[in-house]
Amino acid sequence: MDLAGRTAVITGASRGLGAGLAEAFASRGVRLALCARTRPELPSGEDGISAELDVRDEKAVDDFTRRVEERFGTIDLWINNAGVLEPVKPLREIDLEDFREHIDINLIGLFLCTRAYVRHLHRRSAAGALINISSGAAWSGYAGWSAYCAGKSAVDRLTECVQLEEQAYGLRAYAVAPGVIDTDMQSRIRECRPEDFPEVERFLELKRSDGFNTPEFVAEHLLAIAFDPARLPDEVVVRLPDEKQ
Repeated sequence: MDLAGRTAVITGASRGLGAGLAEAFASRGVRLALCARTRPELPSGEDGISAELDVRDEKAVDDFTRRVEERFGTIDLWINNAGVLEPVKPLREIDLEDFREHIDINLIGLFLCTRAYVRHLHRRSAAGALINISSGAAWSGYAGWSAYCAGKSAVDRLTECVQLEEQAYGLRAYAVAPGVIDTDMQSRIRECRPEDFPEVERFLELKRSDGFNTPEFVAEHLLAIAFDPARLPDEVVVRLPDEKQ
């Protein structure tokens, strides 16, 4: 695919999957607008936009979107990747403020970014692709992950709703579970006590067997979903295959 001149926004791009996607996209000629709570570094040689941004800040999200629009014109692809894992413990032990903070980042932040992108496309009378990073945790519950599972399930439903609302205007929206990637979040999971997260041994075994998807593999699939007419998914909620099967 010739992606020169395409523009992509990636939230949560300072490390982990977001940073890996940025590197892979840049190597394919995609123009980048990156943001995270810690300002991301642009891939070497890239002349894009990089901003410190809290996705919970409505004005900051809208201002960032306008800045990208003024610089690049239409945003072809927006990836909502910002998110947290904590709190990891039984629901009975979770403080209300910790649960609220999690939902504010993983769901309200995603709502604000999704809304900003949809409004951008309406301003430009343009079509575009939205990819909200979901998780297998949206499909079934895990003891100790009540906040994370609840938030990711909501991401899937929100994405389905915005696709129904906006498909006539040219939006293609997907909630994509990228598989297990060896990020800082995975390191935190492997540090969990079994009494807080009983599934921890499964993630330790993934590390021992190197059973992860790489950011490059995920990037190839996301770019295909966004830009390859021959590989458009039939459903809004998408689960990527395991790279090493």
